[in-house]
Amino acid sequence: MKILLMGNPNVGKSALFNRLTGARVIESNYPGTTVDYTKGYMLIEGKEVEIVDVPGTFSLEPRDKAEEVAVKMLKENKDAVVICVIDATRIERGLYLALEIIEGGYPVVVALNMWDAALDKNIEIDVKKLEEILGVPVVPTIAISGTGIKELVSKVHIAKPVRINEIMRRVTN
Repeated sequence: MKILLMGNPNVGKSALFNRLTGARVIESNYPGTTVDYTKGYMLIEGKEVEIVDVPGTFSLEPRDKAEEVAVKMLKENKDAVVICVIDATRIERGLYLALEIIEGGYPVVVALNMWDAALDKNIEIDVKKLEEILGVPVVPTIAISGTGIKELVSKVHIAKPVRINEIMRRVTN
């Protein structure tokens, strides 16, 4: 199994990656580019799982080299589970990318990272409602402290592709 950590730049993907892998990392350049990505491993239910910290991107319509690499890595790993890391203080930015990835047919788990910062700013997010609308697991996390990480990992196995028309039906009902 492979897990891709995807999200906008500066949402805590690398902090989450370090938390998941214990910083047992291999840094690499994507072939033909100077854009780095990081690869590591963790055990889930006794099985070694590859975790890839994908370069940050705002959408699946790349505007620079890093975004091109992110999109290419996603397309080359159709069987991967995607943990879409979203800054909980700027949820609307991250949801755009999350919806694009879901629409692509990937199994997705959403990590609402920086949950503590959202609470500090009195930002209220109905996690259950968001999970219901998207049809994918949504887990509040604080990557730097490890809060929510066990729950996030436990949701990887239940992630499954969702049809975008199912989401639209839930939104309009």
